[in-house]
Amino acid sequence: MSGHYLMPSLGSGMTSGRVLEWYVKPGQAVHRGEVIGLVDTDKGAIEIEVWEDAEVTEILAPPGTTADVGTPLLALSPPGTAEPVTDAPSEIAAGPSRPKAKTPAPKRPPGPRARKVRVTPVARKRAEELGLDPESLTGTGPGGAVSLADVDAAAGTPEGAPAEPSDAVAKPAAAVEAPVAPSADEGDRHRAMRHAIAAAMTRSKREIPHYYLATSVSVERALDWIEKTNVDRAPADRILTAALHLKAVARALEEYPELNGFWENDSLRMADAVHPGLAISLRGGGLVAPAIHDVLARSLDEISAAIRDVVQRARAGRLRGSEVTDATVTVTSLGDRGVETVFGVIYPPQVAIVGVGRALERPWAESGMLDVRRVVQLTLAADHRASDGHRGGLFLERVAELLQTPESL
Repeated sequence: MSGHYLMPSLGSGMTSGRVLEWYVKPGQAVHRGEVIGLVDTDKGAIEIEVWEDAEVTEILAPPGTTADVGTPLLALSPPGTAEPVTDAPSEIAAGPSRPKAKTPAPKRPPGPRARKVRVTPVARKRAEELGLDPESLTGTGPGGAVSLADVDAAAGTPEGAPAEPSDAVAKPAAAVEAPVAPSADEGDRHRAMRHAIAAAMTRSKREIPHYYLATSVSVERALDWIEKTNVDRAPADRILTAALHLKAVARALEEYPELNGFWENDSLRMADAVHPGLAISLRGGGLVAPAIHDVLARSLDEISAAIRDVVQRARAGRLRGSEVTDATVTVTSLGDRGVETVFGVIYPPQVAIVGVGRALERPWAESGMLDVRRVVQLTLAADHRASDGHRGGLFLERVAELLQTPESL
């Protein structure tokens, strides 16, 4: 046990964060994986988790404190003890002066809070059509309003995720969001996020020797299977095409682990699990790619539920620290935006990113027969320091094979 809970690094380039809220108080026992507080970063508010069983001795950084990565935020003691730990860790970087230690007033543990929810007219109409209660959703629109995208996300049609089967609920062509003026704070956050993305992508293009591969894949069987499986399901219970892609990629990475890891200290560190990061576009601009944990051990229904959950929380600014930092490879799709081919930029220190394009009907020859199939462009951008094109090509081919037997995923 370190004796202190330190400001975590929640993404490439993060140097500091601001404590927004603590869900714990002195004397409270905490357990590994428990969400204990909320930190504001360039990519929005992120819930932070504790990584060991302990007891909170003292809150060193009250809400409102801005602290460098590595700065102590909480003093912890072993479970079942009340003795405070006072030895500061030697690796703490010099940063802004730590706020005066004091025992803050006990804070109310997290729980349901009464709130007045703003809902745009078109979102309310859509929610009624889908049988959803809009006031039960978390709004990500300006001023926290529940938007059309929030309702669609709750119904299983996440923006920025791979395209849904054709029987998914379609957006009304004439639907227009009620205009709501952005706040100054949202403008600052948007600029900060653009700055963070620019820094990460500049580092990627400067340091990572990318190579790119692309292949055409028939997804006719996969989409047929999803459409038949979903035919009698409510929108919120349908299997998402994105879940199929994530599972196929994860299964292929079992055989090509050099694409599932991190380039650190001039060497490859392969991850011991597959946690694909799903690229999610945010309203108003910006992008996050939170991890969908343990995809290999989950069913397609479970993965679909996890995607819906993480998309909604990403747009509400309620991602968790482990979701922001644990992604071992990124999967991105712009197919629902009409893009046929996506060549991604690797998010360092990851070593690969998989792109999925739009499913289009194409002439398809197989076994001497010509047919019309729905086909997508599957791409790979990979770090040449960690792998080469031969292995990358085999990986793409394996993903394509797995998509031909969706029932086995």
